[in-house]
Amino acid sequence: MTDIQPVLVTGATGKTGRHTVRFLRKSGLPVRALVHRYDERSRQLQDLGAEVAVGDLLDLDAMTAATRGVRSAYFTYPIRPGLIEATTVFAQAAADNGVEAVVNMSQISARREAASNAARHHWLAERLLDHYPVPTTHLRPTFFAEWLLTFGDWSGREGLLRLPMGQGRHAPIAAEDQGRVIAAILTDPAPHAGRIYPLHGPQELDYDEIAAAAARALERPVRYEPVDIDTFVRTLQARGWHPHTVQHLRNVVIDYQNGIFAGTNNVVRDVGGTEPLSVEAYVARHRDAMTAH
Repeated sequence: MTDIQPVLVTGATGKTGRHTVRFLRKSGLPVRALVHRYDERSRQLQDLGAEVAVGDLLDLDAMTAATRGVRSAYFTYPIRPGLIEATTVFAQAAADNGVEAVVNMSQISARREAASNAARHHWLAERLLDHYPVPTTHLRPTFFAEWLLTFGDWSGREGLLRLPMGQGRHAPIAAEDQGRVIAAILTDPAPHAGRIYPLHGPQELDYDEIAAAAARALERPVRYEPVDIDTFVRTLQARGWHPHTVQHLRNVVIDYQNGIFAGTNNVVRDVGGTEPLSVEAYVARHRDAMTAH
């Protein structure tokens, strides 16, 4: 094992990163996990056998060190300012160090004409990576199943989803299933080089149907309460969300209503090797967290 080059996972304590590390280690591959700081989450990665490196994606020296000796790498950046610079820094470091393959986390709304600054930046970041000599696979997931934890109100006897989604539909995809896909591509990247994969869960649902699935798993009522976009934005602002993130969410919910997030496919099964979690299965798996939430 010592003569096998490690796989680099950035954002290794995040939603998709931690699952990617887990699946790579489960398959016996050496992993270098890039984190912002040592904490309990990074110690859990060490317990899995990962090499933990601390660094900032905007720091060229740190990224040069992180990509040195690496065979393939997963690149992800949160919805905050700096994506284009971080992508440039990462791509240059990867190219300088001869990284053979990259998996890039984009989003399903990434396109030239996107009204969301973050979505448009993701499209530009894809094009930037395509100009570098490192073969890249782009992933474009629909909304994560984790939105239920982030935006659901589970404090009362009735769960409540107050969101401006109208009658839009999507197939929620769990971060765990995305981690399976990422790990599979990093393990054998050649067949996926240059591909763009939209990622969906197993079943396209509207939010009334999502609420009904959550209710079955939790065995208590869950209701979808549509709100207008301005009300949603004021809620985010009151919670202290960054203006860049608020601008993104304002515009992607319009995209959602217009069908940009809709659809389903078999990428998780065909690439990741397993059927993706349904909403009901995801909620059942995270029932304790929702109860605590």
